[in-house]
Amino acid sequence: MTTSHHRVPFSYLDRQFQDLEGYLDEIRQVAKSADFTLGGAVAEFERRFASLCQMPYAVSVGSGTDAITLSLKMLGVGPGDEVITTPTTFIATIGPIVSTGARPVFVDSEDGFVIDPQLIEASITPQTKAILPVHYTGNVADMPRIAEIADKHGLPIVEDACQSIMGSIDGNPVGSWGKSACFSLHPLKNLNVWGDGGVIVTRFVEFAEHLRLYRNHGLANRDEVEMFGVNSRLDSVQAAIGNRLIGETESITARRVANAEFYDQALIGLEGFVSVPIRRPGVRHVYHLYIVRVARRNELLAYLNDHGVEAKVHYPIPMHLQPAAAYLGYKTGDFPVCEADCQSIITLPAHQHLTQDELDYTVEMIRRFYGE
Repeated sequence: MTTSHHRVPFSYLDRQFQDLEGYLDEIRQVAKSADFTLGGAVAEFERRFASLCQMPYAVSVGSGTDAITLSLKMLGVGPGDEVITTPTTFIATIGPIVSTGARPVFVDSEDGFVIDPQLIEASITPQTKAILPVHYTGNVADMPRIAEIADKHGLPIVEDACQSIMGSIDGNPVGSWGKSACFSLHPLKNLNVWGDGGVIVTRFVEFAEHLRLYRNHGLANRDEVEMFGVNSRLDSVQAAIGNRLIGETESITARRVANAEFYDQALIGLEGFVSVPIRRPGVRHVYHLYIVRVARRNELLAYLNDHGVEAKVHYPIPMHLQPAAAYLGYKTGDFPVCEADCQSIITLPAHQHLTQDELDYTVEMIRRFYGE
């Protein structure tokens, strides 16, 4: 039960969509045109998304999960294959691997909650078909090093960029290293729509063309099927919302970065209680999630929630120890960094609609909890 009149929300959707009329006008236009499936709004959104990501091609699909699944399938990943990834992620990274019939092979994470490139090569086997790094929390994995390893072994990379739109390393955007990069438009993502949606960006025209066929049943036209595909299309209604919001993506990102920088500075002096991850030089971390490691995590979480700060944990159980992963044979102790993080991490509200008073109050509550 909340014991404070203050409220610092984790979700910002009520604030973002407080004025609905402009969005509803966009939807009315789609309805009037009856252009509901792969229509003009979708084509416009794909063009703008590709430009935003500095990529030549963008292919919209039904969700971020589908973006990963379709990318793997277009690479020929299937039964008997292995895909290297990290257990420091959400299930939507792992499910697509399993859905192809392949086996996820986990590699531990490093200080910034992303895959540790130093551990990847030891996990490569003759069955390895792809590497799937996750730009988790909005941080960008060490893609130059991962790309070196992938090139050495002739392996394609699919970047799970679902949390890292606008992320980059030395000015090179996510997607610069992989065969594709996969994005989510879920309502709580930095660029969001009013339901599920996803986008795949790629630098390769043939890959983009195959994706466009595969997402739409493999139809070359109304009467001819070029390949057996699936139905994974971004609805025109969702594309209309995306088109209205996409121009705000940079300002949204800048606000989140500024909020994270505020927290980083405001939490100085709490060493021993709060540990801020290393911020790698040259990396544009876009802070879909602002996560720190803390002492007495569960107590702090309860305290913040009781005092109106809607903190969360992403996530308390690592992927390799989930019941669904039991058949993979992993056990406690296999990935010590990931496992330790699951016991200590906490996510603070850091979205673009927070006020300075709300940020100050969040820090005040953390300091008060630790008696500082």
